[in-house]
Amino acid sequence: MGKLMGKTVLITGASGAIGRATALKLAEQGYQLALHYHTNQNEMEALYKQIKKAWGADVELYQADLSQPDGVNRLIRSLVRSPDIFIWAAGMAHSSLMVDINHEEYEKMIQLNLTAPFKITQHILPAMIRKRWGRIVYVTSIWGETGGACETLYSMTKGGLNALAKALAKEVAPTNITVNAVSPGAIDTPMLSRYSIEEKQALMEKIPLSRLGQATEVAHAIQFLIQEQTGYITGEVLRVNGGWLT
Repeated sequence: MGKLMGKTVLITGASGAIGRATALKLAEQGYQLALHYHTNQNEMEALYKQIKKAWGADVELYQADLSQPDGVNRLIRSLVRSPDIFIWAAGMAHSSLMVDINHEEYEKMIQLNLTAPFKITQHILPAMIRKRWGRIVYVTSIWGETGGACETLYSMTKGGLNALAKALAKEVAPTNITVNAVSPGAIDTPMLSRYSIEEKQALMEKIPLSRLGQATEVAHAIQFLIQEQTGYITGEVLRVNGGWLT
């Protein structure tokens, strides 16, 4: 890890389960953190204090609604320094029949799950290119690979992020920048809160490892992909799904 200590990491959606677990893992390893959140200010302030107390890491907090174009612009303008590493862990789920999705829901999902990560990447990429070093990781979803009934819009956007990772990886490879995606399966986060205990049990029976994944396991996969030693891995969609639907 030595050469990476002191590098700045931008994590969007850091108040979510996966973003938070990633922030804690990287703070422990000495990274400088730029943590984005939308509404969970109290949780983010608590996370800030926890990181400062435990490791004394350099932490900056940024509030922005990335489901709105002005929120993306606000985050971009407010960044104190351009990150060496960008981890996209923001996003929202949506469960509905395709014929019932209205225009507002469609626009918000496209903005948050596709346009925002594209625009932020577009903004921070020139500095990475100048330094000839960078790491980009998008947190996507198993549905971005296999598709999920009643989650067509969500599946489309996550599949788009996987495609972005593969395409951009080829484009920036000559400048020593890697771009990958981490594709979680069923992870025990608030996103599964709409499932009953019985529904979760039925879901686990379909997963070869017979359990839900943990946010810390996704964070470990993210941390793996940003190391110096994994600089030959790019354009990859790394599955963290317990063997489910592979």
